[in-house]
Parts: sequence; C-alpha cells; structure tokens
Amino acid sequence: MTLDRSLDRDAFFIDGGWAAPATSATLEVVSPHSEQVVATVPEGSAGDIDAAVAAARRAFDEGPWPRMSPQERIAVLEVFSGLYAARMQEMAEVITAEMGSPISFSQLAQSPAPWMQIEAFLGIARDFAWEETRPGVLGADVVVRREPLGVVAAIPPWNVPQFTTISKVVPALLAGNTVVLKPAPETPLDAYLMAELLAEAGVPAGVVNIVAAGREVGEHLVAHPGVDKVAFTGSTAAGRRIAAVCGERLRRVSLELGGKSAAIVLDDADLETTMAGLRFIGLMNSGQACVAQTRILAPRSRYDEVVEALAQTVDGMAVGDPGDPATEIGPMVARRQQERVEKYIALGQEEGARLVVGGNGLPAGVDRGWYVRPTVFADVDNRMRIAQEEIFGPVLSVIGYDGVDEAVRIANDSDYGLAGTVWTADPEAGLGVARRVRAGTYGVNTYTMDFAAPFGGFKDSGIGREFGPEGLAEYTELKSIYTSAPEPA
Repeated sequence: MTLDRSLDRDAFFIDGGWAAPATSATLEVVSPHSEQVVATVPEGSAGDIDAAVAAARRAFDEGPWPRMSPQERIAVLEVFSGLYAARMQEMAEVITAEMGSPISFSQLAQSPAPWMQIEAFLGIARDFAWEETRPGVLGADVVVRREPLGVVAAIPPWNVPQFTTISKVVPALLAGNTVVLKPAPETPLDAYLMAELLAEAGVPAGVVNIVAAGREVGEHLVAHPGVDKVAFTGSTAAGRRIAAVCGERLRRVSLELGGKSAAIVLDDADLETTMAGLRFIGLMNSGQACVAQTRILAPRSRYDEVVEALAQTVDGMAVGDPGDPATEIGPMVARRQQERVEKYIALGQEEGARLVVGGNGLPAGVDRGWYVRPTVFADVDNRMRIAQEEIFGPVLSVIGYDGVDEAVRIANDSDYGLAGTVWTADPEAGLGVARRVRAGTYGVNTYTMDFAAPFGGFKDSGIGREFGPEGLAEYTELKSIYTSAPEPA
C-alpha cells in the first residue's frame, strides 16, 4: 500500500481556509507497523482552539448555515456525500497508514461505513419532523420546532477516527449547527482529507473548523465559553471528566464510552457459525474497538469444546503488515497501547487464568512495530480484572456458566453496557436473552450497527445516542410556540 502524495500539513482548517498555527509545535504521526514517521502536522494550542471557536461562533450567530432550510443544508451534504464516495479508497489507506488498522478492515469499515452514515443521515433528515403542529390539551395549537444547538465541539478517538467523526459532524451540520473538530493527535490525517471534501462541497466558512491537539488543549475546548455542546467518543475516564466540566456549565453533552461486552454461547449453538462471528466481533480492528466482545460466555457442558474452537480460530488469524490485504490483526496504535495490553496479559496469568493461545512477545514473523499476539484466556472468573476492565487489544477471556440465568447475570455483571451477542440455534430463545442483557446494542447470531437505529450504551458506556433519528435529535433544541390563547372559561 503506497499513498500517492505527501501527508505532511502545515496549517489548520479554520474559517473556511487553511490557517497558520499559533505556535511552532508539531505532531509526528508514526506508523505503528514500521515505527517510522509518516507525516508531520501542526499541534494545536489554546490559541488555535480560540480562533476555531470564534470562527464557529460567528458562523452560527451571523452566518447563513443555521438560517438555511433543512432542505438547503441537505443539498450541500449530498454533494459532500458524492465527493466522499469517490475518495473512500484514499481515506482507507490514510487511516491504515496513521493508526495501523488492517487495510481489509479499513476498506470494510473505516471509510465505507462513514459514507453509509452520511447517506443514512441524509435520508433521516429528509423525513425528520423539524417542525410540527400539535393540538394542545388547553385548546390552542402548539408549534413544536427542532432548532440547532449552536457550536458543537466534536472530539473523536483514534481507533475509528472517521466513523466517530462523521457520527457527530454530519448530524450536527444537518441540524444547522457549526462545529469545532479536535481529532486525536495519533490520527489527524483523515480529518484533513475530510476538510478538503467539505470545502469542495460548499460548506460555508466557519461552519466546520479542525484543530488536531492533545488532551490538555481538548479540555480547553470542552470548557470554552463559546461552545454549546460537546460530543465525545473515547475512554470512560475521559468521559467522566468531560461530563463534570459540562455539568458545571450546564452544557449539553453526549458521550460514547467504553465497553466490556459479552458474547453468550448457548448450549445449542453451532460452533462453526459462532467462531466465524467471534473472529470478527471479538478482534475487529485488532481488538481496538469499544464494541468488541471480549468476554466469551460458554456453557460448562461444552466449555472445553468452545475453548478449543476459539483457540484454533484465533491461532489461525494472520498477524502482520496492516497494508497487506491478508492481514487480520495489525499493530496497536502506539507503544503505550502495546505496553498496556501486555500488562493485562501478564495480569491475567497472575490472576490465575489459563493462557491458551498467545501471550507476551512479538508474533511470529514480526520483528518490529507495536504488535501484540492475539491471546485467549480460559478458566477466567468474571471478577478478574481481565474480565472487568477494557483492555482494548486482541485479548479474549472465556468464562464458564451453568444455565441461561447465570449467563445473563455474568453478562450484566459489568460496569459497562455497550454491546453483546447471543449464539444459538433457537432465534426466539436468543431474542429472550437479548431482552434481558443491559446493553445498548445487541445481536442474535450476528452483530452489526444499522445506521437507522440508535447506538450507545447503558451504565458507564455513555450518555446519549448516535445514529438514527435519535442521533440527529441529539443536535437539536426543542422549542414550543403557542399560536393562540385558550378561550376564557
């Protein structure tokens, strides 16, 4: 995989054009595979955030975007969608270069899925109840409007940068808001490509502004008095801090946070089908996915059979160069992430779990890069830290259970509630299990995200929802207008 142009940048996208940074600080984007610098971009400062928020504030308070009809905004984003579709391969390659996602996953999810989101939100916006008239119980008609919130601070993570960016930026724009986007410092490059497409589509100056920066500058954005809403995807720890800052200011906030999801294998499950599913939902994006189902709940009557099948499945996955289409498991995004996952692998052994496949050390055939061997633990107790804490790497834990009630109890015995699956030959029984597990998204013999339906989590997995009409509504304020007074009694 070879990109046909330099990825270096020397400016931020602010107020409709390329703006010189306030300082000389830079970010080096390093390939997790080669450990070589693939691009250098400016590192945002508080001053750059101030300029971006000021541009977004002007565009909202004085510009045309919030005052356009929804149909006019839809027309602009239809152009953006077409431009995005034409550059999906390039987008996939950029994301693989900057964060090490296997190119097969990038071509499946890192760029096509964001485009599918755009198309889904366009369809939702066309039929959305932007304004409706209701008969009031007091006799007067009431006009109920969905109006834009204002300036949205959008903060995506590094693992699926465009997927989580589009889920915020597009509904925010369709609703008439303006945006300041702060990409993660590990993955700024895809946002630059998106900026080009937005400008070419005719999005007015100041409506979208992009400044890549680290956590401290991100907190400056979250606390900025010019921001009306914060939309964040990332760790639960960071989400708690953002929620606290927004709570102090009574600022709107939506948070899509971590997960420790369980896949329940019922005793009648077909293991070939189940393993094909777990291969993806357990280890997608090299395990760096908030919805990854890393707790595998197996009935004790078939426990050894499930462990053996999972071990064979994981041991057979291709690990290596993320630019190779055959690769299924690529590197971790950064050395710190590699070290974090390796500490959890060591911890699992210290806690008494049985290492079945994997373990610490570079995978066979790999001599550099931030790789971790795909790992399966058996004899895991759900109270162990490897079963309770989000590892964010290719590590699976197999937990035994006796009976469906215990399986549901174990699945729910978590601070998180983002996703999950059940695998069974009886879809109706599976649906019954799905209704009992406290998770925001769930699958019976499958797992996916349909952009017509809301996505988000229970408990520590977040606040609010993305996708579907619910995801669009997150970027609106409700206003009731009374059109006539009730008749005197």
